[in-house]
Amino acid sequence: MWQNRGKAIAVGVPGDGGDVSDDVVPVAADWGGSPRDPSGYPDPSRPGHCARCGTLTDERPRGGRIRPVCPACGWVYYAKNATGAALLIVEGDSVLLVQRAHQPYLGEWMLPAGFVEYGEFAEESAVREAEEETGLAVQLDGLWGLYFGTDDPRNVAHLAVYAARRVGGELTAGDDAVDARYFHRDSLPSEIAFRAHRRALADWRAQPARPLLPLTGRSRGE
Repeated sequence: MWQNRGKAIAVGVPGDGGDVSDDVVPVAADWGGSPRDPSGYPDPSRPGHCARCGTLTDERPRGGRIRPVCPACGWVYYAKNATGAALLIVEGDSVLLVQRAHQPYLGEWMLPAGFVEYGEFAEESAVREAEEETGLAVQLDGLWGLYFGTDDPRNVAHLAVYAARRVGGELTAGDDAVDARYFHRDSLPSEIAFRAHRRALADWRAQPARPLLPLTGRSRGE
């Protein structure tokens, strides 16, 4: 069972005392008994059986790490980081956040975001998540930053954060969110889910007008 952190996590800017460099995990420190990758991080997907033929796997060295290997057909399991896409939607000095409807981190706030589906481009994922979680149609302006987080019990993940602006729709919490609202940059909630989101917000507070990386195309119809 997931449990929220026992203390609030402040979002700050470098040097102001805010906690932005932590790698906090849920109170359930064993991550629900998930097997661990040789990197030291939990890997809930680490198999005990071959995905091809169903044979019990052995732990053998492959490519510099110990990995599950099928002794029958030779299949090797390579753990992969998940990829998420998030939106930095700013109006004036306020940023749009959504409140989580589910565990992990039930009730905490985050940027509108979600996992990138298999075969989906991250820019497309960001636009889709905006509509699903906030009811807004958005235009992406560029890539704000790429972040890495290890405090999601479902997977270690990279998070692509896109700066975006509202071009239509009505602000309504939906999908995995129970609330969606704008917060002034000096009045962010004390509990922000996920290390990557805390770092992205801290970067925005520290340098709200920093240059964006250009989009790569598919979300612009190219």
